[in-house]
Amino acid sequence: MQKIILLLALVGIFAFTANYVYAQEVGLATFQETAQVIVDKSRSQNVTASITLQSTSIQEIQIPPDLEKNIRENGRVIAIVITNQQQCILGVLDESCIMINVKRDPSDKGIIEIQESTKAVAELFIDEINEAFDTNAEFHSIFVHSDDEINKSLETSGVVSGRGTVSAVYTMPMEDTSSMYEKISAILIPKIIRDSGGFYDTAKNLSLEDKAKVTFSIIPFQNNSLLQLKLSIDYPQAASNLTDLRPLEFLGTDELKRSEYFSSGFYPLNSIFQIVILSEESASISNVRGSTIPTQIVDGEKIPIEIIKKGWVFDPEEGERIQGKYIFGQDKSIYASDLIFSLERDKTKSIDEFKFDESMIILAIIIIGGIGAAVFFLKGYKK
Repeated sequence: MQKIILLLALVGIFAFTANYVYAQEVGLATFQETAQVIVDKSRSQNVTASITLQSTSIQEIQIPPDLEKNIRENGRVIAIVITNQQQCILGVLDESCIMINVKRDPSDKGIIEIQESTKAVAELFIDEINEAFDTNAEFHSIFVHSDDEINKSLETSGVVSGRGTVSAVYTMPMEDTSSMYEKISAILIPKIIRDSGGFYDTAKNLSLEDKAKVTFSIIPFQNNSLLQLKLSIDYPQAASNLTDLRPLEFLGTDELKRSEYFSSGFYPLNSIFQIVILSEESASISNVRGSTIPTQIVDGEKIPIEIIKKGWVFDPEEGERIQGKYIFGQDKSIYASDLIFSLERDKTKSIDEFKFDESMIILAIIIIGGIGAAVFFLKGYKK
C-alpha cells in the first residue's frame, strides 16, 4: 500500500503541469479516468462496477485551495470521504455520510481520549467541508477501526479503514444518486472536462440506476492530494455463478469512450479499464476475446512493451486474486466484445475465508481505481 501511495504522490510531482505532459512523446496528465469491475467470489459474491475521475490538481477537481492545504498539512488526517452509501459505517442507516478519517494518536489512553482527540481534529474541517459541498452534515459518532482484514485483501490499509484509523462520522439526509452526482460534479469538475464526455458521461448515465452510489474522497500526501470522484453500483450475488465475463454489462454500456480532454496529445494511460477478481479457489483466465499486449517484468510487475495498440495486461492472470487492465492505445473507445473472457477455477487450491465487516467493502476500494496508470508510467516502460 505504501508503494502505491508513493507512486501516486510521484504522479503529482512528475506530471503536475500541462506544459510537462505536453512536452512528452507519451504523456501522463494529472487527470485520470478509470472504469473498474470487482468480481468478489471470496466473500460477498457481489459484483461492484465503478467509474473514477481523479486528479492531483485542484484545477481539474476543484476544491478550495485553503481546505486542501489545511487537510494536507494537518498531519493526522488520512482521508475525507463524502458518500451516500447505504451503510457508510456501522450504526448509520439511510443517511449520507462525511467521514473524516484520522490517525490514532498513540498518546491517547482509552476510548474516551481517542474519541475526543479524533473529534477535535474533525471539527477543524467539518464547517468548511459543509460550505464547500453545500451539505449540512452533523456529528453522529466516532468509529474506531480494529482490524486490517479487509485492507489486506484489497490493498487499501490505512486509507479508509484499518488498525490505527479512527473515523469521525457526520451524517445528513440521504440524497438520491443522480441528483447528488449532478451537484457534486458541477462543484468539482470544470466545464471543459464535463463537456469532454468520456467516462464522465458513462458515470452520469449509470447514476440513474437505483443501486448506484457516489463517493468523493480527498487523500492527502506530502505535496498534494489525490482527489477522487467515484460512481459505483453493486450487483448482489452476481458473482456466485459467473464464469463468462462481459464486464461492460455492469457499467450499463456497450461502448466505453475516452474523454476528449486528452485529444490534444497522446495520453494512453489516462483512460484505463480494470477488472479485479477475488476468489476462494485458485482460478485462471481463458478464452480472451480481445487482444493482449506483450509485456516485460519490471520490479516484479508486468509492464507493457508498447502502448500504441489496445489490449489486455493481466497481472496476475491466475490465483486467488486476478487483475487485468485494458489499455485503449490510440483508439478513442473500446467495445463490449473487446473485454469478454472466461474464468476457470482450480478446485485443488483454496484459501481461507475472509471475515470482516461487509459494510466497509465499497468504501475501502476507493483508492484501487486509477492506480494502474501511475504504476505503468513510473515503472519505466517508456525509455
